[in-house]
Amino acid sequence: MLPEAPERVEFARAAPAEKLVALLHEADEQILLALIENPNFQETHAELLLERADISSAVITSVAEKGMWMASEGVRLRIAQHAHSPTRLALAAVRQLFLFDLVRVCMMPSAPPDIRRTAEEAIIARVPYLAVGEKLTLARRGPARVAGAILAEGHPQAMKLALGNGFLTESQVLKVLAKGGVAERVVAAIAAHPKWSCVYNVRAALVRNEQTPVAYVQRFVDDLTLRDLIDISEMRELSGEARKLIVGELARRHGNAAAGPKSADIE
Repeated sequence: MLPEAPERVEFARAAPAEKLVALLHEADEQILLALIENPNFQETHAELLLERADISSAVITSVAEKGMWMASEGVRLRIAQHAHSPTRLALAAVRQLFLFDLVRVCMMPSAPPDIRRTAEEAIIARVPYLAVGEKLTLARRGPARVAGAILAEGHPQAMKLALGNGFLTESQVLKVLAKGGVAERVVAAIAAHPKWSCVYNVRAALVRNEQTPVAYVQRFVDDLTLRDLIDISEMRELSGEARKLIVGELARRHGNAAAGPKSADIE
């Protein structure tokens, strides 16, 4: 049986190893802080304690200040993703995580948004240097921004997996299409994709993109609104073939092949 409340703080500081797991469930912050000072408190105890969603930032800080535990990937991961971790400690922890632990932080709803974003940025920075197998795994199940970065890179296998990633968003696809210097194979893959090629904003972005193969521009122009067609027709970056198709579509809609768009036609 554990001692009564007035004695528990001192008991936690010196309790034998077999009593520590029970003490990990204490609600009193002072007991938990004393427990962390116990010589029998080990890495496994730290991990179990950090699994608790209700522990305070003071308890997390006390764990983090023990350098021997911060050398543990399991402890770093739990500090990085804990909702109550002080930002400076969470950021320090996330920057030291292994690749797929970074992915876990990104996908953890309880992790603060700025920590998830830092984890995403750390992954994206590593993308050019990853082994092919790691890229394929991230392309298949990584978060939206990571999938977008892999898509933009244009590795043939990874690109196809990224386009089929359930977390990939329209916003990320549009960002890829808006990037300067994106490879034609990336643009063509988006244009050919059965899901993304049916999204109106993606179609409009593909028509705007000078790298889009003409055959796809021809398929998409008749679906665009008159306003978008007029806006796109005024872009300097359009290829000659794309401009010809757009002007032809505008003329068809105006019923006068010889006339360009007029301001009255916009209404």
